[in-house]
Amino acid sequence: MQDSKTLPQEQRQRCEVWTRVMGYHRPVSAFNVGKQSEHRERLHFRERS
Repeated sequence: MQDSKTLPQEQRQRCEVWTRVMGYHRPVSAFNVGKQSEHRERLHFRERS
């Protein structure tokens, strides 16, 4: 099990998430409300090793 450390709230910063849409990359924050909701519901593929 990994030890995790949490930064104090005042030292944290937002992480901008980008995704590929129709062959080009865009920040999720630029999506409209419906697309942002769709992005949150996506399942991410994980290959078994």
